[in-house]
Amino acid sequence: MMYLKRSLCSLAFAAAALLSATSATAQERKNDWNYIGAEGLVSSDTIKRGDYTLIFINKKEGFPEALKTRMIETFFTVYPKQASTYNPNTRKQVIFLIDPAYDGVAATAGSIIRYNPAWFDKHPGDIDVVTHEAMHIIQGYRRGGPGWVTEGIADYVRHTMGVDNAGAGWNLTPFSPSQNYDNAYRITARFFVWIEKNYKKDLVVKLDDVMRRGQYNEGLWKEWTGKDLSELWKSYAANPVI
Repeated sequence: MMYLKRSLCSLAFAAAALLSATSATAQERKNDWNYIGAEGLVSSDTIKRGDYTLIFINKKEGFPEALKTRMIETFFTVYPKQASTYNPNTRKQVIFLIDPAYDGVAATAGSIIRYNPAWFDKHPGDIDVVTHEAMHIIQGYRRGGPGWVTEGIADYVRHTMGVDNAGAGWNLTPFSPSQNYDNAYRITARFFVWIEKNYKKDLVVKLDDVMRRGQYNEGLWKEWTGKDLSELWKSYAANPVI
């Protein structure tokens, strides 16, 4: 592991390309998911391995060093694999922001993945949040497409490339008659696994590609599998074994 460490007193100036002007109002900061800012900064590290660079910015006093190391290791384990499989032209530099002001779990905007440290306090084993969010950077969809497909793919990739889903007690949601294919996340991901098993083994790679190119349409399901979405779901519901 290669760390380029900076002293706290120089951080606000060394990352000028990354840290937005601190003159921004609180409302502007709240509305700008790309905003980082220097306020509350605890530490910043730049780690480069091969073609990829991770900038780890921490705004949480007492954030566990072991967890930080594990997040870095997970990124450099999964991100190159995701890039190789889905998008070799993905961003080469990614920013992790530990942000106690964020009250979700994690969210991605551009090259920035924002993590809520309180989530890790309650779920310290959920390291594959990194895997899911890193895939959103790989996806880089800018031309629309259904959100359920986006999140279904990200959880499919967590399922197939995650480093310790078992340690987090995380798995694909078992089938239930109350579900539908567009429920997103683990429900949709399981549906994708089933389609690959029964109809098209490279479904997610192709689906990711058309989403990135802005060429998704529902006719693709019929073209690729011989069935439309409703027919596929009906078949899945009849025998949802994966």
